[in-house]
Amino acid sequence: MADSARVTSHVPRVKLGSQGLEVSLQGLGCTGMSAFDGHSKPEKDLIDLIYHVVHSGVTFLDTSDIYKPCTSDILLGKDFCSM
Repeated sequence: MADSARVTSHVPRVKLGSQGLEVSLQGLGCTGMSAFDGHSKPEKDLIDLIYHVVHSGVTFLDTSDIYKPCTSDILLGKDFCSM
């Protein structure tokens, strides 16, 4: 994605505990990235989605091995390695 296409909007944040950690109030649920529901999207489209939400200010990405072991975590890793 070209630098001119990077637009960061303000996503409200909430503090977690007393250590100063913050997370965005809006998150991205990653259940659909693992074909948990029987459907799968092209990997490039999923990586583009992750890139878009992170650059929009979302920092809460909800993954779990219950969906399908490591699938969404691997996609997140591929996305962050390409940034």
